[in-house]
Amino acid sequence: MKTNTETVQAIYEAFGRGDLPALLDYLADDVNLEIWADNSAQKHNVPWMEPHTGKAGATEFFGILAQLNIIDFQVLSIMGGGNQVAAEFVIEAAPSALSKGYRDEEIHLWTFNDEGKVTRLRHYTDTFKHILAAQI
Repeated sequence: MKTNTETVQAIYEAFGRGDLPALLDYLADDVNLEIWADNSAQKHNVPWMEPHTGKAGATEFFGILAQLNIIDFQVLSIMGGGNQVAAEFVIEAAPSALSKGYRDEEIHLWTFNDEGKVTRLRHYTDTFKHILAAQI
């Protein structure tokens, strides 16, 4: 079995290849994406920051990401401890039907269950950039 850090690396590799089935295989059936009690980007209806649950929700989430016209995605570092892994990265999206485009340095926080499956993903971002980008 892969370590949680290795799983996160494999998820980014699958994302880079556009291999959604491989990516979904790393997620728990009840995975939560972007579930927050209070998130400014969600309050401003940023589509790629909306909450999603389960593998069907994850499929919707990655479908939205596919519309962002991502032109640069660089993982800068990955740090793991316990059941969580944090990944620091740079992302740039060119203008598209979904976004005015943006460039941001962000962190993904991945949480794992005892079986090594992702149960939660949260993005820590400059939400103001995302809010502006979504105002098309």
